[in-house]
Amino acid sequence: MNNQRWLSQSFFVFFITWGIFLPYWTGWLVQGKGLSVTEASLIMGFGLLARGASTLFAFPLASKYWSSQKVVLVLTVSSLVATILYIPTSSFGALFVVTLLFSAVYPALLPAVDSTAGALVQQGDVHYGKSRSYGSIGFVISVLIISIVTGYFGEQAILWSMMVGLCLMLFLRLLPTPAVLLVKPTVKNRKDSLSMRSLFQVKSFPIVLLIVILLQGAHASYYNYGYIYLQDLGVDNYYIGIVINIAIIFEIIYFANADHLFKKWKPSSLLLLAASGSTLRWVLVFLFPSVWVFMLSQSLHALSFGVAHYAFIRYITKNLPEQQIPNAQGIYSALALSLSTAVLTLAGGFLYEVSPRLAFLGMVVSTIPAMLLIMMTRKHYDY
Repeated sequence: MNNQRWLSQSFFVFFITWGIFLPYWTGWLVQGKGLSVTEASLIMGFGLLARGASTLFAFPLASKYWSSQKVVLVLTVSSLVATILYIPTSSFGALFVVTLLFSAVYPALLPAVDSTAGALVQQGDVHYGKSRSYGSIGFVISVLIISIVTGYFGEQAILWSMMVGLCLMLFLRLLPTPAVLLVKPTVKNRKDSLSMRSLFQVKSFPIVLLIVILLQGAHASYYNYGYIYLQDLGVDNYYIGIVINIAIIFEIIYFANADHLFKKWKPSSLLLLAASGSTLRWVLVFLFPSVWVFMLSQSLHALSFGVAHYAFIRYITKNLPEQQIPNAQGIYSALALSLSTAVLTLAGGFLYEVSPRLAFLGMVVSTIPAMLLIMMTRKHYDY
């Protein structure tokens, strides 16, 4: 199979499920399971901590003993099992436990799939941005479908849709896979592979990591409360998916053209662009509590998320050996996509109870320091 096509399909199918999880999971816990916003925030916050621990330790460890294909397969099956456990669960305590389990396995698929992309990109015949844009397309389709089915069948359709998406992922794992992803690490590979600690000996890596931690964490309120916020603004469930998809449409446009448009940009320049766009995005949402302004701010998702993510992927594929990519992806997912988001999710939940708009403005506590850090370090560390 053509490696580019295989990676595009892999991203497409995974992000169908991600389009169910990311915008709707907190809302499903509130609307479908009867939790308060504070209770759902607490569960999702601790879920992010479980996700961080899993992607920081379990995923890189598994990558040293299993092939990339087997890692993704095991995580897919485990995620499906955890999702099924939600069916009979209704109490706060039981939902807390099941969500910890689900959060420990399902989100780890994100760095796992990205690691397969890194391995294929280093083979020299795959363009990351082109394949990643298919992931965004899958996300768009997923959000639109969920908007329709929840309008007809209610919030419970979110859980059943996730189960269907994971079954689709499992089916894809049974199809032919690029040979490089089937290679099982040898004892020599494990001995030669560098430790996570050695990543921090790469001069610019700690700085770049800290910046993406700040930038990705700033999406906490949007990911967890965007769906509820749009309901508070009076947007019908049928149209919430359309509003959310505006961000992903701009993300698709960006990823589809990133390899060409930003070929000569340094990661530091991309990160500064991302920080500026993110700051503007959250200030707009705070200043203008309007559906139309929220829709306008969605276009900045291409900068706040897309550019920051692309900058980190470019940085690690150009500056790290292949054996270190799973470690870097694990740290990135654990700290930037999990831990920082967990901390700001809890803070955002508190601010949302005071005023929904404050939950979004509070995210600049990450983006403004990121801008300052980039400007102070980009010349010295040359990244």
